[in-house]
Amino acid sequence: MSKNTIHFDDIGLPIPDLVMKMPYDKQCDVYNYLKKMGDVEKKAYLIAKEHLGSSFNICKSNGYKEWKKKESAL
Repeated sequence: MSKNTIHFDDIGLPIPDLVMKMPYDKQCDVYNYLKKMGDVEKKAYLIAKEHLGSSFNICKSNGYKEWKKKESAL
């Protein structure tokens, strides 16, 4: 990843517009979280994004919060 460009296309998941408006470091966190998702987590992500639409905020999701907590502990 270059300093200003994160290639979310590599993940193969739709990315909420909100993520693209976040600061670079937060986008990096979201990218790394999405990259580490398993198949079940990806399916849950897609369902949540579809059902919540524009109000979906991945950073407020339980999965992201748990991942962030574990990452911070390292």
